[in-house]
Amino acid sequence: MKVNTNLVLKVLYILSWIIFVGICVEAGGYLTNAVFAIVNPSIVKYLWHEVDLSALLKYSPEHFFTLVLTISIVAILKAYLFYLIIAILSTRKLNLSQPFNREVGRFISKLSYVPFMIGLFSWCGVEYTTWLVQQGVTIPDVQYLSLGGADVWLFMSVTLFVIAQIFKRGIELQTENELTV
Repeated sequence: MKVNTNLVLKVLYILSWIIFVGICVEAGGYLTNAVFAIVNPSIVKYLWHEVDLSALLKYSPEHFFTLVLTISIVAILKAYLFYLIIAILSTRKLNLSQPFNREVGRFISKLSYVPFMIGLFSWCGVEYTTWLVQQGVTIPDVQYLSLGGADVWLFMSVTLFVIAQIFKRGIELQTENELTV
């Protein structure tokens, strides 16, 4: 059985939707749990994914909300990344017969900045939790907080930026060739 590009793009579109919904639920969960923490601080240890931040809330509500905000921003940026992917796959701007077009170039360029922001906020969150642990606060590992992997996100950002520059040059060459013919 031969797998064609259209089938792969349809499968990726469906997977992107599934991941997008999951990440939106995660981001909403963190924000909702922060609100529940204001109303009833005693339930913090039973909140999202069994991540117990009750020691941090007892230590300082400001630090608790700063960390939850950082985690939420990372989750929201991940959701935005998949929103961009869904947007390009759902529109007719992705022309496989002429892949080097301005719309795809803008998409890849925009796509390269989102992982950079995810990596930046993840790194800041890891550094912040490290500082809090040095202050004597018990905090779960950064992997459980969905803050791990900042280096991978930054690497992905650089890779996408290089691809965006290649696409930009491809668009210039394609436009030049269309004008010459």
